[in-house]
Amino acid sequence: MPLLEVKDCHAGYGTGSILNGIDLTVAQGELIGIVGPNGHGKTTLLRAISGLLPRTQGSIALNGRSILGLAPEKIAQMGLAHVPQGDLVYKNMTILENLLVGGYANRSDARSQAQLDKVFALFPKLEQRAEQIASSLSGGERRMLGIGRGLMMADCRLLVLDEPSLGLAPVVIDQIYEAIDELRATGMTIVVVEENIARVAGHADRLYLMDGGHFVWSGAPAEMHENQKIIDTYLGA
Repeated sequence: MPLLEVKDCHAGYGTGSILNGIDLTVAQGELIGIVGPNGHGKTTLLRAISGLLPRTQGSIALNGRSILGLAPEKIAQMGLAHVPQGDLVYKNMTILENLLVGGYANRSDARSQAQLDKVFALFPKLEQRAEQIASSLSGGERRMLGIGRGLMMADCRLLVLDEPSLGLAPVVIDQIYEAIDELRATGMTIVVVEENIARVAGHADRLYLMDGGHFVWSGAPAEMHENQKIIDTYLGA
């Protein structure tokens, strides 16, 4: 049974439709990359999965249970951590306060402390600057904080990252993906959205290429580079 299963998903804003029949399956322990041009539905798909945007057709199940119609916080409590695009941290709060907010649904302080220890092991800079106000952090540090806050849920089973490399220097991008690889090595299931295919291709088990609100191709990263039409259209000749 897939950990995440999306079937014939349609969703949009107002009367407009952005997603047009999305099918997606993610197995336990997989790292899936969703790639393609900006403005073609990648972020909309993540928002539909995490309950931030209602779908107009289709089904979405997490660990075999339908999550349609559930509030985002209920979906989060079922184990889905969504780290949105950009630096949506609480800028007037410290790093530690931001992280503790991420563990709001944990059943005890002990569980939150255990998750905090894991986050600090993954991102030592956050521990070193735990009392620093978030507004003073660099772009890369804020990205680490956003990921860390999502990981504060003790029951996190599926981590969904929207453009984790956006606007970052190459050396910081490498640090972010090293952390993603570490999480994947622990057995965590991860879905990463990126506009730049090369950013995630070397890390993903499978890629889904989105264009015009639907997937135009899916497969192993090596298979993408063997497809001349995809190379010419999306990667450059």
